[in-house]
Amino acid sequence: METSIKDKTRKLLDEQTHSGKHKRRKIKDLLARYGIAAGGLSVIAAVVLICFYLLWVVLPIFKPASVELNKEFQWTQSEVAYLGVEEYGEIAFSLNNAGEMQFVDIETNNIILNESLEADSAMTAYSKMDLKGLMAIGFEDGSFKLVSQKYQITYPNDKRKINASLEYPFGEDAFELADSSIKAINGKLWEDGLLITALTVDNQLVSKLYTVEEDMFDDGFSLEEDSASNIQLNFSPKFILATEGPSWLYLIAENGQSQVYRWKGSDWKLSETKTLVEQGVTVTEAVFLLGQTSVLIGDSNGVITQWFPVREEGNNFLFTEIRDFELADAAITNIITEERRKGFIAADANGRVGVFYTTSERHLDTVNFGQPLTAIAINSRSNKLVVLGQDGTTNLFDVENEHPEISWSALWGEVWYESYEEPSVTWQSSASTNDFESKFSLVPLSFGTLKAAFYAMLFAVPLAIFGAIFTAYFMAPKMRSMVKPTVEIMEALPTVILGFLAGLWLAPMVEENLMGIILVLFMLPILTVLFGYAWHRAPGSIKHKIPDGWQAALLFPVIIFGTMFAFWLGEPIEAAMFDGNMPAWLNSIGINYDQRNSLVVGIAMGFAVIPTIFSITEDAVFSVPKHLTNGSLALGASPWQTMVRVVLPTASPGIFSALMIGLGRAVGETMIVLMATGNTPIMDMNIFEGMRTLSANIAVEMPESELGSSHYRVLFLAAFVLFLFTFLFNTIAEVVRQRLRTKYGSL
Repeated sequence: METSIKDKTRKLLDEQTHSGKHKRRKIKDLLARYGIAAGGLSVIAAVVLICFYLLWVVLPIFKPASVELNKEFQWTQSEVAYLGVEEYGEIAFSLNNAGEMQFVDIETNNIILNESLEADSAMTAYSKMDLKGLMAIGFEDGSFKLVSQKYQITYPNDKRKINASLEYPFGEDAFELADSSIKAINGKLWEDGLLITALTVDNQLVSKLYTVEEDMFDDGFSLEEDSASNIQLNFSPKFILATEGPSWLYLIAENGQSQVYRWKGSDWKLSETKTLVEQGVTVTEAVFLLGQTSVLIGDSNGVITQWFPVREEGNNFLFTEIRDFELADAAITNIITEERRKGFIAADANGRVGVFYTTSERHLDTVNFGQPLTAIAINSRSNKLVVLGQDGTTNLFDVENEHPEISWSALWGEVWYESYEEPSVTWQSSASTNDFESKFSLVPLSFGTLKAAFYAMLFAVPLAIFGAIFTAYFMAPKMRSMVKPTVEIMEALPTVILGFLAGLWLAPMVEENLMGIILVLFMLPILTVLFGYAWHRAPGSIKHKIPDGWQAALLFPVIIFGTMFAFWLGEPIEAAMFDGNMPAWLNSIGINYDQRNSLVVGIAMGFAVIPTIFSITEDAVFSVPKHLTNGSLALGASPWQTMVRVVLPTASPGIFSALMIGLGRAVGETMIVLMATGNTPIMDMNIFEGMRTLSANIAVEMPESELGSSHYRVLFLAAFVLFLFTFLFNTIAEVVRQRLRTKYGSL
């Protein structure tokens, strides 16, 4: 009876215990299931958020310009010849045909200043000279004056106020230039020089070059004439455009006939004669683009063309049409250029105003003023546009145009930049002058990324794959237990250390022993094969002395002495065939050699990629079920036949994954390519030249980029492209792995 009660009690306790264990196990299973699911979803969410954040930063660069009406008012001055607006878009300035200058407060429409030029004769021509408001004014008696607008911010009674005034930096007296009335004038001022070029009514081209000297006794400047030039023209140009230096002079007639001159010695020399428009079309406007390299030509068909001199063979230059823009079908009446970018604004005879950018070839926006225009002006910040109609109606527009230089064609296509001999894909984000235009092509960076990955994989894949196969299938377990951890420890080495060693030790060593390095790359595989053949033919008595799976240890002396022999042999070969300096010989035959080149990157980055590929491949091969290999061997297949026909197909999903993960690792590498290459964004597969990769470019330039600028956003676009590269490689790897797994999963 007591035994029965004890048994029942024990049974009840066991049931309760098992029931409690079952519940706890069930709870643990649920926690594990939901925890793993939450972790996976978190990873996916993080990747998606990264993608969306990159897009959020990038998308504004493709936003079109916006031109919105801010204010409409009436301009009181008549016969306006020139219109300008100060930097902040608060004061507008006009010059009329009578030589009267007027400054107007745009907010209140009050006239701030009215002033006339003090001259002995009537004004007949004018020209804006620089970005600070300096103008050259030509007169009927052949003289000229230099006058500038000055704006000064003051704070009377703690209230901000902009004061406008006229200044004569070279004095109020007129300078003699020609003997007859000036029909057109052009002036260019640089640090220590001034060039004034004018066309007279009798078709005389008159130029005077001055030296600018600062006056020691006041804040002004003085001019000292250096040389003068006088050319009788055989045609009647309407537009005169001269560059600083002086360097180039363009004379353009209404019928499209043009003459291009170059300054040589102390005079203009005719360089080229060209017709710029088709027959029946007239030139209606011609201005310089920022930098004075490109000329914008507007015609009667509503087309604006960009021209600049292109270097030809023999150091000759040809004035070449580069690209064209179309506003509408009416004649172009006004073209104004931006003061800080290569953009411009054009107006036609029907009152349409278009916003354009040259190198991106973007027509950003168009507004219709509704009547023919007298003048247009934009401030130096390019965010305020003033449009003056023929009836005096004046509109102030707010312009939002932050990233006009970016387009798909500028990022991924060839662009013909100023001073380039042909269209090219170029990355050059900064320079030393304000006239420089940023070049944001991602093609050389993407090419450099793939080039670096290609040479790294070329070095790493054979070593990693073959080494992993031998380690997993042929090597003795004890030796494998030493080799595999050693290779995997390599992955823990910081890439900055590898890059440091590659840049400061490996690159100079490769340059000094280039022939030896090349011999090593060819001799070691040959010596390895020869040693394998010799071992295969060796007597059994010798083979049996080495335990099975330890034969690879015999390769160590072969590799060491083979490398030493290659370096020793490289010196006499280099001395005999390449004058003792193979890099210099390569340069002499047109193959550029950079010390930090793709060969160095391939070796260093290949060394970093090998552990990843090796470890995954070795695990995949080692995980092949033993019953498959044993069955193959039992049926009479040799170990090599078993490896090729059974092991490799079964392990192929893992091997392919290893390759793609290694490729993704190489594509995303930063520090090695940053420190071991010259970081030059060039398009050349030459193994002896460097490259610039997307990741290295981001690391180098992101700290220097202005927040929210085009440069900043394009760097984020580069990061997005890099993200797409790795995503693409991983996706391909997974798709192929699944197919291989399905194909060979039944083995």
